[in-house]
Amino acid sequence: MSKICDLTGKAAMVGNNVSNSNRKTKRRFYPNLKTKRFYIPEEDSWITLKVSTSALKTIDKNGITAVINKFVKNGKI
Repeated sequence: MSKICDLTGKAAMVGNNVSNSNRKTKRRFYPNLKTKRFYIPEEDSWITLKVSTSALKTIDKNGITAVINKFVKNGKI
């Protein structure tokens, strides 16, 4: 499974490991993703999403239905 946030679309970035002698080797910076179940009261159902922790904070602040509607409206889902 890919390491991409279902809501925000955050994905891995590419960078370098830099040693003490300043040698550089490629590495990846992965987003902080959590698999979480959300209850949608309008549909009376549960959905499972893989979301970043920053998206979780947004969901806690605004509610799951508002966040999903916002991302659908902006075309991110």
